[in-house]
Amino acid sequence: MSSTRKQYFVLSCLALLIVCLTVVMKKWHFGLRGNFGDAALDLTPLRGALLQQIRDRQQEIAPFYTFNQGHRSLVDHQSTFPNADAIRNTTLQALGSEIGCRDLSGLTVVDFLGAGYTKTVLKVVLPRGLEVALKTVNNQGTDMRSCLEDFGDPEGCQDLVSFKLRKEIILLQRLQHPNIVKLKGQCQDSALVGGITAVLEQGTPVQMIQLLQSPWEERFRVCLGLVRLLHYLSLSPLGSVALLDFQPRQFIMVSGELKLTDLDDAVVTETQCRKSSDCMLQFPLRNFTFPCSGSGVCQGLNEMRNLYNAYRYFFIYLLPHQAPTILKPLVDQIMNTTGELKHSVNKTLEAFEEVLHVYKSGLNMPSSVIKDYAVLKGMGTSGNKEYKCWPSYNHQRCMLSVHSVVEAAHICSSHPQCTSFSVSHQKTWTGRLLASFRSGFSHLVPDVSSTVYVRTAKASTATL
Repeated sequence: MSSTRKQYFVLSCLALLIVCLTVVMKKWHFGLRGNFGDAALDLTPLRGALLQQIRDRQQEIAPFYTFNQGHRSLVDHQSTFPNADAIRNTTLQALGSEIGCRDLSGLTVVDFLGAGYTKTVLKVVLPRGLEVALKTVNNQGTDMRSCLEDFGDPEGCQDLVSFKLRKEIILLQRLQHPNIVKLKGQCQDSALVGGITAVLEQGTPVQMIQLLQSPWEERFRVCLGLVRLLHYLSLSPLGSVALLDFQPRQFIMVSGELKLTDLDDAVVTETQCRKSSDCMLQFPLRNFTFPCSGSGVCQGLNEMRNLYNAYRYFFIYLLPHQAPTILKPLVDQIMNTTGELKHSVNKTLEAFEEVLHVYKSGLNMPSSVIKDYAVLKGMGTSGNKEYKCWPSYNHQRCMLSVHSVVEAAHICSSHPQCTSFSVSHQKTWTGRLLASFRSGFSHLVPDVSSTVYVRTAKASTATL
């Protein structure tokens, strides 16, 4: 054999070897992506580790999957964990969702609302014109990237990462409350919308800076809704629910109401204990220790965790500032008891409801102040000279909620620049009226639905 033919033969063998190795490596790599029921040859150590994590997630959410009332649980107590396909099918049956996969065909994406480690949220318009939020698995998120780096299995990682959203869907079905975002439907058709999708009512992310600039009444509404939610979670159909990731970003605002929208980090079991030191709540600035019950459970620890988080993320910023004078003692008491965790969620809710009752009943101001105002019925004002006050329902002028004309007169008398006011028929969520305060106006105009109150001591400053 000539040297040239020998060299060609060696190169051919080398090329054939490379091709064979490539085929073997590809078969090994894509073997990780097969179905979990494949032959034992596919169960590499990485594959087994991924499968175990999926089993753990299945066991975590399995107790939440039940058939309709009166039927047994999906979980067969003789088995280790439910079948993944059974979970998927039961989700479709148990949720009874109004919006399904067919309704999502032809949707229009309007806005990107946010993305986290696991999920992406989009604002969309359905073909019938309904605006909703779609929550899907974030395929570019930290959880997915981490899984792919560890296991290199896109299909398996999609299944693993999606469990947080699956958990959230079933919890939104089981836990229904005015301060929990409403689940409007769901879809698990991967070919249609890219995997499991939750269809939620539309809201806006909580912006603490905006809340701090809003009237006290609106800030109180947020805190009251939060306490009502925590009271429900402490006695939910699933048991006492703790929100492990409790921060403003877990909530949205819907028509002025605070609503919980992320439940993937919720737990529904109380901490097991052998001694009181096992029942410790640790926060950045302080810790709390509670007794261990005779049954070996830190009874009430979940609700106390929720309550203190509500205090440090919401109450401390929104509740005390600019509270009406007559309510300050009640508000201060709430701040003290929640900051020290002296009261349960139930007693805290009672305190909030008392504040609401007093606020809606009026602030018991003397009516004699109304004598300082001329009452002009059937009249409105034109050419108004506005002034700004804080916190106002309108950032361009002074508009505040009042229980009555008497309270509006007290407010006007306390503002040096106020010469007149009028009370509209528009009401706030508490039933209080909205009043507009002015420093002057150019002239009066007929308006059968309006009454103007002019401060007589300063009437000369207004052109009538």
